[in-house]
Amino acid sequence: MNVQELQGLLEKHTESSLRLQLPTGEFIPDHFHVTEVGRVDKTFIDCGGTRRQTASCLLQTWTANDLDHRLESGKLAKILDLAKPVLGTGELPIEIEYGPQIAAQYVLSNVEVGPSALTFVLVGKQTDCLAKDKCGVGECSTPSCCC
Repeated sequence: MNVQELQGLLEKHTESSLRLQLPTGEFIPDHFHVTEVGRVDKTFIDCGGTRRQTASCLLQTWTANDLDHRLESGKLAKILDLAKPVLGTGELPIEIEYGPQIAAQYVLSNVEVGPSALTFVLVGKQTDCLAKDKCGVGECSTPSCCC
């Protein structure tokens, strides 16, 4: 899901509460805060020697002792609107950072619309070889024969 798609859902359901579902099926506590909205740009060389660039919108979440705090859809829509100059484009995919002890990043794969809540369905980020054609991953079964 990208920023533009999320913004549209949030603006359509401004009174809805937000729930964030981790890949395990557990939920981030309802009193979470979105502490940062940022554009993350990554420039790198893959294992085949090709220079690549990616960009995403990262929403950092955090839970405090403020158990009464609840972030509603309309408020997150306003926060995303404030972040437009930083994000630049609505096409950026959304990633969510959360971790009570160690921060992990998740991809926002879907938003389920319920009668009173929007549930953000998060999936884990996966690694992949981006140069399979150059390093012959399909021809070997161990990482040592790649690159």
